[in-house]
Amino acid sequence: MSTNPQDLVSITFTRHGQPHTFQFPSDATISDFSDDIADRISIPPTNQKIMVSKLGLLRPPFKDPDLPITSLADKKITVIGSTADEASSIAEAAEHASRRATRRSRPLQKVQAYKSHDWKKEQEESQYTFLTLRPLPYLPNPTKSLQFLQRLKDDAGIKAAMRKHKFTVPLLTEMNPIEHTQSNHEGTTRTLGLNRNAGEVIELRLRTDAYDGYRDYKTIRKTLCHELAHNVHGPHDRNFWDLCKQIEKEVEGADWRSGGKTVGNDEVYDGHGEDEEVDDHGGWTGGEFVLGASGAGGAESTGNVDTGGMSRREILARAAEERMKRLREQQQHQG
Repeated sequence: MSTNPQDLVSITFTRHGQPHTFQFPSDATISDFSDDIADRISIPPTNQKIMVSKLGLLRPPFKDPDLPITSLADKKITVIGSTADEASSIAEAAEHASRRATRRSRPLQKVQAYKSHDWKKEQEESQYTFLTLRPLPYLPNPTKSLQFLQRLKDDAGIKAAMRKHKFTVPLLTEMNPIEHTQSNHEGTTRTLGLNRNAGEVIELRLRTDAYDGYRDYKTIRKTLCHELAHNVHGPHDRNFWDLCKQIEKEVEGADWRSGGKTVGNDEVYDGHGEDEEVDDHGGWTGGEFVLGASGAGGAESTGNVDTGGMSRREILARAAEERMKRLREQQQHQG
């Protein structure tokens, strides 16, 4: 590597909302960047996820380990990943939750012992599922968040829908409420869920704004149905809503606790008082990757999703107008 100080390249990235700046020789690579992340902030390579604008998600082992560090210098970079200590605490919490679930299910195992195993179903459920569950370790009580994510993963309706549509999601995680809440003179808008890179990562708003409580389970599950539909369709068009409602019905129909009854008919909003809650506007509102904006990989955005200053009533009215317009076009086409 070059050692001339004039050849040093500064790389700035954020983690947990905090900026970090590393300096490298101009001939350094993405592998050197990964090594420095491991050495300086204690995130092992196996836990590293590097989100780079225009390049997408990079993680060791890299497809191009010799990617020049200079190609990252003008990009927005976000580093995601748990330190070794954080990963250990999450693993212990997961093991504890698993032991509790096993103890609670023991009486049922005696009854089920006489039933034959559906090996195909079990194999598909292990394939079409959420491969990793991750609470945010820096928020209060991550163990409870992990149990909530585990409940979603084990939900009979969610499992049935994922099997039917062959959905495999590498990471299901929780959202930091403060990072996805906007307030203005009209009220407060909360993003309920995010889908990154057509199902690479799904984030869900589990907590209340004060972090001291958790939101209604069925509301969160309905948001998850919405985000799963984004695995197939990016924009909120007719194809997306048809699939979204289909998944919601499948989830409710396979949930024996609800008796197959639907939660509700509201497609986008689940309002409480004067506040507005928005599923996701069709993309990742964190900044750089907006799912479905152009092509399968998303497109660059200059910031948070903008509703154009419209109120909830105006947004719903526009959505109704769009539905009527599509209906008229379909009738004309059929005529």
